[in-house]
Amino acid sequence: MTRPIAPLSVLIVEDEALLAMDIEAMIEDSGHHVVAEAASLHDVERLGSDVVFDLAFVDIQLARGTNGLDVCKLIRHRWAHAYIVFVTANPKKVPDDYCGAHGIIPKPFSRNGLMAAMRYIEQGVCDPPPTSPQPASFLASPAFAASWG
Repeated sequence: MTRPIAPLSVLIVEDEALLAMDIEAMIEDSGHHVVAEAASLHDVERLGSDVVFDLAFVDIQLARGTNGLDVCKLIRHRWAHAYIVFVTANPKKVPDDYCGAHGIIPKPFSRNGLMAAMRYIEQGVCDPPPTSPQPASFLASPAFAASWG
């Protein structure tokens, strides 16, 4: 897999509109670009093949009775190159194997926490291993962390 280069293109999958806007602002402030937003699995299914992203931030509880675990499976199938990070208040709902995702940013998070996690993720995906210590605001999946070992 070809490593992405910064700035990263990001998909946000979050059903709380204000939180999605906050996350978008923080991603843009950290020098990356949000290419699409979705509130449910159905919204992600409707994304066209022209929507290309390096990283997806995915909530677990989504609109219309859908969930982030199913979104993760869809992304892994349709956009196999993309990195996936769950952004959730329910990290215990993420299976031990992270459903193939690369990490978790637990809610609630601060602006500084999300931006530190974004820097760490950028280092890990663009030029591994990360040069900064893993911030408390990001839990790397065991497989993802081992790939930097």
